[in-house]
Amino acid sequence: MPEPAPATPTDLDSFLALLRTLVRAPSVVGAEEPFFCVLQRELELLGVGVSRYQGVLEAYGNDPESLILSAHVDRHGIVSTGAEEFEYAAFVTKTQGDLDGNSISEKMADLIGERFVGERVEAYDPWSGIYLGQGEIASAFRCEKRKNVVFQIPDLPPMGPGVPVAYLEHLEVNDGTVSAQLDNVLCVALAVDMFRRGFQGTVLFSAEEEAGRSWRYLLSWLQRSEISTQRLVVLDTSPFADLAEVAEQEIVLRRQDANGVFSEPFVDEVMSICERLGISYGFKDDYIAKTNAVREAGGLTPRSLGRTELGRLVAATDGEVNGTTLQIPTTGYHTNRETATLASLRAAIRLTDALMGGGSD
Repeated sequence: MPEPAPATPTDLDSFLALLRTLVRAPSVVGAEEPFFCVLQRELELLGVGVSRYQGVLEAYGNDPESLILSAHVDRHGIVSTGAEEFEYAAFVTKTQGDLDGNSISEKMADLIGERFVGERVEAYDPWSGIYLGQGEIASAFRCEKRKNVVFQIPDLPPMGPGVPVAYLEHLEVNDGTVSAQLDNVLCVALAVDMFRRGFQGTVLFSAEEEAGRSWRYLLSWLQRSEISTQRLVVLDTSPFADLAEVAEQEIVLRRQDANGVFSEPFVDEVMSICERLGISYGFKDDYIAKTNAVREAGGLTPRSLGRTELGRLVAATDGEVNGTTLQIPTTGYHTNRETATLASLRAAIRLTDALMGGGSD
């Protein structure tokens, strides 16, 4: 198979134009319907087949089982829960009964609140996407009784319960980087761009990943379609402390997470493609192990390997569904200034081009 040519400025420019469009469309976890509508229009304009299921938009070309990818459409935000009352949407969507204090988001509740304070936000109808008003977050605090972060947005018009409130966003491109609330819209744009570049397989765009539910929607789709595979590709971003750490690799891979070990042959195949194309890569599980050694030496609690969508599918199917993750390194995680390098975007385009020419099970 011939090697794909390096991503040209034209390739990257068209990708960034698509990303700008998608960034402007809000998609708060639990209120993704308006974004699904925007996404469906983009796909249909490319002549891509589209089917809708609960929590999943299936997009497919002429050879749908050649390769299956997953990308998540939801982003973090806020939801109105009563008169002049707003809470962190991921915890509301997850439901309080599922909160056991062990998730990374729960442990980072104070930091989550700080990231939103002072930000401009916009409210929208959860079904039509109609703009309902905007304001600035004045303060945030963790409510122990509700096990959630509560926000004050005094200049936002009165909202009924269930109204999503998203970052008022735009894409910034400068100094070799791109910034916005990239998780998870960056990978959605990459998947749509694959169809523009001739992809004929399947992409499953899923909802509520930030609430830990997307894997259930994907599992239902796989069971409905009677599909098992060892070559599922899950697109995502991967957080690092700063741009120096981000720049150490263009692509992030994983051998495992806290729930399961990923497909060794497929992980090795992707690693070999990276090496052939001259794409620098790192393994997130190796990075976590290295940082944990430092933490433990300093008397700090070690970090978990994390619970990814793929790991949950591996565990739920006893390994009948497996594959690999393909992650883009970022810093400023879960803010509207999350940043990735243009070098990583070029590498992701080249790597997905190579995967598009690969085989199936």
